[in-house]
Amino acid sequence: MKRSASYGRQRRDMVEKQLRTRGIRDDRVLEAFLEVPRHRFVPEKWIERAYDDGPLPIGHDQTVSQPYMVAAMIEAARVFPGNRVLDIGTGSGYQAALLAAMKAQVFSVERIPELAGQAANRLAGLGYREVRLRVADGTLGWEEYAPFESIIVGAASPRIPEPPLQQLSESGRLVIPLGRDYSQVLHIVTRTGDGYRTDRAERCVFVPLIGKFAWKRKPAAD
Repeated sequence: MKRSASYGRQRRDMVEKQLRTRGIRDDRVLEAFLEVPRHRFVPEKWIERAYDDGPLPIGHDQTVSQPYMVAAMIEAARVFPGNRVLDIGTGSGYQAALLAAMKAQVFSVERIPELAGQAANRLAGLGYREVRLRVADGTLGWEEYAPFESIIVGAASPRIPEPPLQQLSESGRLVIPLGRDYSQVLHIVTRTGDGYRTDRAERCVFVPLIGKFAWKRKPAAD
């Protein structure tokens, strides 16, 4: 295994070459990516590729997303210290750790118990004990702790799930990829008074969001 200093260099390269050059400008986002050890959130067999410019498998047909896409979603969500942030699709726990590093109050939901357990252990081991995590259908949100200033959905849905939408605070933002396999677009939904404004961002590829208000099962590719 490489020395931690080497991973530090890889994190700096990731931030400079993958994030900053592609337009990520929020210093708090960049600092979080410098702090959080991505190699601690991937299976042992993928550690040498932890800082690659792409997603990596974490088991159960799930992935830890490409660093740039995670950064783009967090930046679009406009996360500030003390904000309540709902992280739908905990996966490896990497995004939850980044949000915690930004001093947000993080509420993370994962539907697969094994992944949730692994993520909880990683987060606790790295000192991110303030992250609240539960096993549940993420499309239901987490009503007990609503409203949320930011909601980030780390999987693709055919539509915007209604419960999380209702759990946004005034001026809160929900960031979600919408579409089918290999044909998705990142959407940013902002709550404005009694309504919502939806902006389309870039194209992306995510695993499907499974739940009551999204896909009932993994969709078949066209």
